[in-house]
Amino acid sequence: MKPEDFLREVTAIPGVTGNERAAAEYIAEAFRPYVDEVRITPLNCVIAHKKGTGPKVMICAHLDEIGMMVSKIEEDGCLRLERVGGVDPRVLPCMRVRVYAKEGMLLGVVGATPPHLLKEAERKNNYTFDNLYVDMGMPAEQVKQKVRIGDTVCFEARYVELKNGRVATKTADDRACVTIMLEAAKRLQHMTHEADLYFVATCQEEIGSYGALAAGFELAPDYGVAFDVCHADTPGAPKNSTSKIDSLVSTKGPFIHPYLEQKLEDAAKENGVQLQLSVDHRDTSTDADELSTTRAGVPTVLLSLPIKYMHTNVELLDMHALTEGARLLAHYLASVQSSWEDELWI
Repeated sequence: MKPEDFLREVTAIPGVTGNERAAAEYIAEAFRPYVDEVRITPLNCVIAHKKGTGPKVMICAHLDEIGMMVSKIEEDGCLRLERVGGVDPRVLPCMRVRVYAKEGMLLGVVGATPPHLLKEAERKNNYTFDNLYVDMGMPAEQVKQKVRIGDTVCFEARYVELKNGRVATKTADDRACVTIMLEAAKRLQHMTHEADLYFVATCQEEIGSYGALAAGFELAPDYGVAFDVCHADTPGAPKNSTSKIDSLVSTKGPFIHPYLEQKLEDAAKENGVQLQLSVDHRDTSTDADELSTTRAGVPTVLLSLPIKYMHTNVELLDMHALTEGARLLAHYLASVQSSWEDELWI
């Protein structure tokens, strides 16, 4: 399966934080042909093990997505929502959504009071969840029979192919990076590696990286590689907070081990992969933070895929950056040696 085909399919599967099982099962099956063993943890992390005799390396990218849950059913059958993860209510009006009820998936649209019926002062305010609701076009009694408080609500899955290898989809954060891991695992079938590799699609990143914490504690890796998305250059966005969309970004900062980060830069240079650099002067707000501080500490690096319009249903990325990221990851993992331990703390 081509990376764009996997990305199209995996981003369409519901996997809101806490309800990731369907996405986990799909990802586990995708990894199975390219590794020695695959399992799903009780928290719904996918752990794909490619055996080696050298240092244990955990590579992680999260499979969960932001979304919503039903918090109330109004008298007319409309649904009120509460966010799960970082959902900005300003992106929701007019969006089509999927409600995952007990008997199956139901379609709905997000509506709000029309501006014509608002007072002038009210029209100046941004939308909040109190202003929004989901309308499924059903009588109230029918809604109450089918939908329960707490049911998951997802952004509509819509994969759009744009020009120049760019695509827009929901849940590129972070299943585009899961795609990078899968493509690297494929490449490593034709490469030699000493490292004992654990590709982990983590759960619960959007509410605090708890999946990375749990998986890191269980596996106790020698080294860690975390993958997530970052902000690509966008009109009006501050330049010091964005990166070019056409290549991956390596982070420097207090949560990143400098020796391993330099090895990452060396691998990029040796293999002709373009790599940008960024600085996070405190935490990174990614799985790297929890992974690097689990147990007695795991020396970790962070790679980020730049996307536009993060936490919307049109997260936009460059497929060339994705495939080059997979090539870099494969070469980096193939370069890991037992001798690194002697140099790590110099």
